[in-house]
Amino acid sequence: MRESVQAEVLMSFLVSEDLSFRIPVELTYETRDPYAVRMTFHLPGDAPVTWAFGRELLLDGINGPSGDGDVHIAPTDPEGLSDVHIRLQVGVDRALFRAGVAPLVAFLDRTDKLVPLGQERTLGDFEDSLEAALGRILAEEAAG
Repeated sequence: MRESVQAEVLMSFLVSEDLSFRIPVELTYETRDPYAVRMTFHLPGDAPVTWAFGRELLLDGINGPSGDGDVHIAPTDPEGLSDVHIRLQVGVDRALFRAGVAPLVAFLDRTDKLVPLGQERTLGDFEDSLEAALGRILAEEAAG
């Protein structure tokens, strides 16, 4: 069984109302963490930055505003499905990206074929994987 889905999309990094530039973003979904998607942003001159957040958050954000924490996703036009804004926030620092809906929907469709939405819990070793992932996160935070 295939254990991951990957895609690369181009997104606009919106620096200000007058300045934006296109960057490659890697999308990753893995069965070992079936609730999450990862986006790795390749900003010029910086090391790649990876954000992980709920797969369902991305799906919901395509259709309407979604997100309560550091990740907010919303359609740019509530009347149509052309683009979404993805806002990432750490403290007072924010980054805003604009992405086309079509490549995100295609990616989500591929993840759904791998692990259908609502079936994440049926993966046998999910609890063990979750404990291991939480352990890694806590160890990284303690070291950082």
